[in-house]
Amino acid sequence: MTKDAKKKLDTTQMFLLALIPVLILIGLLGLSVYLYEDDSLSGANQMALIIGAVIAGLVGWRLGFTWKDIEKGMVRSIKSALPAILILLMIGALSGAWLISGIVPTMIYYGLEILNPTIFLFAACVISAIVAVATGSSWSTVATVGVALIGIGSALGIDSAMSAGAIISGAYFGDKMSPLSDTTNLAPAMAGTDLFTHIRYMALTTVPSIAITLILFLIIGFSISTNDSEMGALGMSNLIKENFVISPWFLLVPALVVFLIVKKVAALPALFIGTIAGCLVAVFFQPDVVQNLGANHIKMDGESVKWAPNYVQSSYMASIDAMTGGVNIDTGNAAVTKLLTSKGMFGMLNTIWLIVCAMCFGGIMEACGLLQAITKVLMRMVRSTGSLIATTTGTCLFFNTTASDQYLSIVVPGRMYAEAYKDRGLAPENLSRTLEDSGTVTSVLVPWNTCGATQSGVLGVATGEYFIYCFFNLISPIMTVVFGYVGIKIAKLNPKKKD
Repeated sequence: MTKDAKKKLDTTQMFLLALIPVLILIGLLGLSVYLYEDDSLSGANQMALIIGAVIAGLVGWRLGFTWKDIEKGMVRSIKSALPAILILLMIGALSGAWLISGIVPTMIYYGLEILNPTIFLFAACVISAIVAVATGSSWSTVATVGVALIGIGSALGIDSAMSAGAIISGAYFGDKMSPLSDTTNLAPAMAGTDLFTHIRYMALTTVPSIAITLILFLIIGFSISTNDSEMGALGMSNLIKENFVISPWFLLVPALVVFLIVKKVAALPALFIGTIAGCLVAVFFQPDVVQNLGANHIKMDGESVKWAPNYVQSSYMASIDAMTGGVNIDTGNAAVTKLLTSKGMFGMLNTIWLIVCAMCFGGIMEACGLLQAITKVLMRMVRSTGSLIATTTGTCLFFNTTASDQYLSIVVPGRMYAEAYKDRGLAPENLSRTLEDSGTVTSVLVPWNTCGATQSGVLGVATGEYFIYCFFNLISPIMTVVFGYVGIKIAKLNPKKKD
């Protein structure tokens, strides 16, 4: 079939052809999740995307596109994601530096200090939010602090489903608002805006959503009785304090990064400055941590020490290890040790791998006109800015329930609707906000999604049980649709136009 023949296909025929690689991809992703469960992100999903990209390429070839057309589409798509990839690598470095410096442990320590049994659900949500903002990961927050909070809640006589809902609500709020989060970096990359513009604009819907969530947890919390057991939180706080110097002065480093964000410094320089500042704090205020990490590089000759780094050498090696390969602070407690672990830049490679594969799929779909074919049919439902945002939200939910992966619920709709938002004169942050408000947070509500399956298994609470108490995750997509239909803070491409 030639390119001229392609023109003879009507909208319905093109739509059906475009669905072929999408449906195959969905089937392969579902199979990956079924067979590999939460480990599907370590390669199975990437291969599913590659196979989906091959199928999309074959459909494009059938439509008359050459290999050069397809290759250019992939390269262009990957190139658009390079800024996000660089930021992800810097985030890995920053997370390691902030761990060994005591910045993240300090944030967690003071977060645990606010725990009050009489307002447990409220506090659990706040603590999870603080930890997730500090770490940039909802998964690690739920798997560490979340497990401890579930145990404390059970001791207080609080329904585990309620506790899980509070933990997940806070964790996903923190994940959304943290510049360390991979999805928070991925969404603006797909939409065509920058990280900090995205975070500032997303706060307009996210802050009201978490405010309503906290009010609901307060209402529920004051209607149930509790006792005074706080041993779980105190035990974790004590272990953190035993292994790190804890000081509120360390919070000046995150404050510096926030200041740079407010001053609109580009993401990479701001994060790099935060990383270096974290390493300096570690060198001057965490000597025990630095020396212990340096001891990992002692060279032995039989039972005698052949070479041991001095403090200057240990400082350099500990900083490099934290930024690149990651570090593990052994506290003697598995849960706390897992919390005080960072994988550095290396820990970002699976996400980068997934992004590259996803961009290959999206690039081919776009280059061959397949995304446009699907968008054209879906856009028939769009009559206003509100309906465009609602359609985007529905598409994100569709991919979360069918593709079973939150990254795909951001990447594919992001590629599908980018031009539609531009055509309506809407700034790209409208799209990036909608992707996060609907794609990121709803993934944990789907039992067969990697997020839902993982969090349910970690907390020991079925997705169907905690679903109704994940107020933040349920409110967020509704909030973004309401903003769209009412016309609240809808940024325009033309800077002269008011929101």
